[in-house]
Amino acid sequence: MSLDTVKHASETPDVEQPWAELGLKQDEYDRIREILGRRPTGAELAMYSVMWSEHCSYKSSKVHLKQFGEKVPENDAMLVGIGENAGVVDVGQGYAVTFKVESHNHPSYIEPYQGAATGVGGIVRDILAMGARPVAVVDPLRFGAADHPDTKRVLPGVVAGIGGYGNCLGLPNIGGEVVFDECYQGNPLVNAGCIGVMKHEDIHLAKASGPGNKVILYGARTGGDGIGGVSVLASETFDDTKPTKRPAVQVGDPFQEKLLIECTLEIFKEKLVAGIQDLGGAGLSCATSELASAGSGGMKVELDTVPLRDATLSPEEILMSESQERMCAIVEPQHVDRFMEICEKWDVTATVIGEVTDGDHLEIFWHGELIVDVPPGTVAHEGPTYHRPYARPEWQDALQADDAGKLARPQTGAELKDQVLKVVSSPNQASKSWITDQYDRFVQGNTVLAQPEDAGMVRIDEETNLGVAMATDGNGRYAKLDPYTGAQLALAEAYRNVAASGAKPLAISDCLNFGSPEDPAVMWQFAEATRGLADGCLQLGTPVTGGNVSLYNQTGEVAIHPTPVVAVLGVIDDVNRRTPIAFAEEGQLLYLLGDTKEEFGGSAWSEVIHRHLGGLPPAVDLDREKLLAEILISGSRDGMIDAAHDLSDGGLVQAVVESCLRGGTGARLVVPEGLDAFTFLFSESAGRAVVSVPRSEELRFTDMCGARGLPATRIGVVDGDAVDVQGEFTLSLEELRTAHEATIPGLLA
Repeated sequence: MSLDTVKHASETPDVEQPWAELGLKQDEYDRIREILGRRPTGAELAMYSVMWSEHCSYKSSKVHLKQFGEKVPENDAMLVGIGENAGVVDVGQGYAVTFKVESHNHPSYIEPYQGAATGVGGIVRDILAMGARPVAVVDPLRFGAADHPDTKRVLPGVVAGIGGYGNCLGLPNIGGEVVFDECYQGNPLVNAGCIGVMKHEDIHLAKASGPGNKVILYGARTGGDGIGGVSVLASETFDDTKPTKRPAVQVGDPFQEKLLIECTLEIFKEKLVAGIQDLGGAGLSCATSELASAGSGGMKVELDTVPLRDATLSPEEILMSESQERMCAIVEPQHVDRFMEICEKWDVTATVIGEVTDGDHLEIFWHGELIVDVPPGTVAHEGPTYHRPYARPEWQDALQADDAGKLARPQTGAELKDQVLKVVSSPNQASKSWITDQYDRFVQGNTVLAQPEDAGMVRIDEETNLGVAMATDGNGRYAKLDPYTGAQLALAEAYRNVAASGAKPLAISDCLNFGSPEDPAVMWQFAEATRGLADGCLQLGTPVTGGNVSLYNQTGEVAIHPTPVVAVLGVIDDVNRRTPIAFAEEGQLLYLLGDTKEEFGGSAWSEVIHRHLGGLPPAVDLDREKLLAEILISGSRDGMIDAAHDLSDGGLVQAVVESCLRGGTGARLVVPEGLDAFTFLFSESAGRAVVSVPRSEELRFTDMCGARGLPATRIGVVDGDAVDVQGEFTLSLEELRTAHEATIPGLLA
């Protein structure tokens, strides 16, 4: 095949090109020709196709995402916001923390182990590229029905991939979720998050400035894996003589990544880089165009110098390959030798592949021939913007009218007991220890809270005990009933979980998982959820530092539930003051904080007992959430509460059972006046928590709640070896533990 050079492309405007096969629309292809003033070369077409894909360009979502920057003011803690590899916040004592959540959904369905493993690897490199040492990971997961045969294929592979990669890197997995719902049957959600720590002066940005500075590609060699991972580039259009059906799923090597991390951190320590970018989606196409676009000049790249694992790769394939464990650095000439020495020390391959120019174009050469000559901003940041039509679906009113309040309720203590056992042993409420035990949660010795705690927490300074906490939450059932409220409930729950651990919430990242943007009903869900999230962040004062959008999560005409996953990061001055969920001290008093109402729409009870989804989700009161958080943080700091657990899925009884099992002690509960036992136990009203208070602190604690106007109701005492709801039923901890812990192993055996 003759190589399409820029000159040849200029002289042959009528050559047919496979733009449609590469996922481009006619108007997008026409726009590329307009930008270039000619038809694109094959390499240019390949670059634009992946960089203008939904995954890389956010072309259907960015008109809605801009609310996060427009509505929500940056707070004093914000150091780096939306637009970089990850957001960065100031956590005090000269430390900065960077964090982000991303999706690797589709690859994880095709190849569960590698899809999930490389999702972890990719998010870790995003954090590393900011200049930080990665210190912990989290993994919010969604699978199809727990008893479906394909779940037995996907879930163990995903969990093994996350554990295998993270454990090999030596990163503790401190949080996340596992949710089962048949809507995710063909579209599991594998979201991965990472936290990194650095000093303020160590922050690095993705930009290429300074003519004459060298472009260095370092890390693993480039192979054919991952081509088409973010678009449809896994086609045979470029050269039918090359190997066909290259794997679209990347293949990870955590040991190579560990070397890359340590190598990069040493390079940072010696201040050898002027700009840096990890190679993830769209590979070199993304790294070169984004670095050049964010810098002050152009870039020249000699593509044939790229180290390869597969000598048969075409230039287009090299540009698109999403091979893992690679970084791209901009290095001043006087630092190149030292940069190379450090890479050699860590056995990391490093090659100068180009340099920064004083022009304004990205120029890529292949054996001396110019094959790419583009304004880099048009590739990286000026892709199409779609104003997709959206409309409230016709079925939404009927869904909301199908109120869960009409469902039959238990009439006796025996029926109530039976339903409690069914809920706490249901797949979504049961213990996930079969999964989390496969993760190393305490490696490095700085983990102070991890699953099944409300939030994960790590110490970041061993002398002062400064720490950070992170929680991820999302409820697709709530969001299906009302996307605006559902997104705010996800935000509120993650915020509440962080506060329940004793940490002060600072900022958020998000991973927005939805169906096809070409469906007006799905776009309505997306528009409402982003609006709800932006409004909620404004009210709570938690800026959005960055995130990810994953669309086209549907099988045929059936989309997943709208699933906005929200990660909240918080800071705690002294991790020794953290609050666990465990009820451990007999005789301590149990207090229910907040108001309990008849709210069962989208609840665990309605799902487990009646297989019902309808009505409205619980109401959101973000001012109450802020007040509750202040009480939880103050109570933790001042020694007034020894344990706290937020109330969400499954209601009060789920929280009490989890806290009792965690601490190995029982609880005697009394139904408060004005509530029936069923509502007391199963309501999912938001803005609530249950806390255990030492008797010596009761007066001080209740005075604080009263002074601040937070309802605090004494509901019982930590005591015995059973959960005893007086006048209704008693369930021994042994019976509860068996029910709670047997479900997941039984399903996956």
